[in-house]
Amino acid sequence: MGITSKQKNMKIAITGSNGFIGKHLVNELVKNPFFEIIHINRSDNYDITDKKTLEKIPNFDVLIHLAARVFVPSSYENPYDFYNTNVNGTLNMLELCRINNAKIIFMSSYIYGIPEYQPINEQHKINSFNPYSNTKIIGEQLCQGYNMDYNLKTIILRPFNTYGIGQSNNFLIPLILEQAKTGKIELKDPTPKRDMLYIKDLISAIIKSITYDETSFEIFNIGSGKSFSVLEIANIIKNEINQNIQISFNGEVRPTEINDTISDISKISKKLQWAPQYSLIDGIKDLIKNEL
Repeated sequence: MGITSKQKNMKIAITGSNGFIGKHLVNELVKNPFFEIIHINRSDNYDITDKKTLEKIPNFDVLIHLAARVFVPSSYENPYDFYNTNVNGTLNMLELCRINNAKIIFMSSYIYGIPEYQPINEQHKINSFNPYSNTKIIGEQLCQGYNMDYNLKTIILRPFNTYGIGQSNNFLIPLILEQAKTGKIELKDPTPKRDMLYIKDLISAIIKSITYDETSFEIFNIGSGKSFSVLEIANIIKNEINQNIQISFNGEVRPTEINDTISDISKISKKLQWAPQYSLIDGIKDLIKNEL
C-alpha cells in the first residue's frame, strides 16, 4: 500500500496539528516529500466552529480531523464547548471537504459504552455514556450523512486508549509517570482494564488510512488487542523506572466506570495491513526514555 501516482504531491490538511496526536503525525508526514501539510489551528487564526474563517484555508486533497475537546470530566462541566467544538466543528470540516471534493479522516473514540462482548469489533452496538462520547457519536453520524448524500470519501478511526510522549497529565500513564518522580503513585481504582495504544502505532494507522482508497466509507478500530488493569500499568512503570516507588489506591470508583475494553483489530489488519509494533512494555520503555 505505497504511494501511487495519484497520491504524489498530495495536500493534507490537519485540524489540531499542534495537539498531542497532531504533532506526532506532522513529524512523520513531513518525512514524505510527496505530502504538503496544511495546518488548521487556533494559533493560525483558524476556528473550526466559525465557518467564515475556514474560507481562508487553501485547497486540499485529504483532511485529518483531530481537533476536539477530549477530557471527559470537562464534558460534564462545559457541555456547550464540547458540543460546539466537536459537533459544529466536525460539520464545518465535512462541508469544507465537500467543497474541496476531499477525503476526510475523522478521529472518534469512547463510543461503545459497556461492552456486550470482547473483543469489541466495529459492528458492536454504539452506546453514549458521557457528553464527550455523545459528541463523537453525532460526529460519526454527520460523516455517514455526508458520505451517503454527497459520496464524500470517509474513514472513521476509533482508537482505544492512546498514550505517548507529550500527552497531558490528565491521562493515566502520564499521570503515573509524573507521580513516580516523587516516589509515590496514588491512584483511585486499581481494577479497570484498558486496551492501551502507543502513539507511534496510532500514527502509522492514520498514515495508512491516508492512502487507502478502495471504498468510499470505512470504520476501523485501532488498539493493541490486549487489556491491562490500572494496577498492572502502575507496576510496569514502577519496574521499568527501577526505583523504590510506593503504589496506593483510595478505592474510589467512577460512577460510569467500564471494567474492561479490548479492541478487535482484525478489520484494520486485513484491509490496511496494519498491526501494532509496540507492546505496552515497549511503549512505556520508549516513553520513559524520552520523558524521564
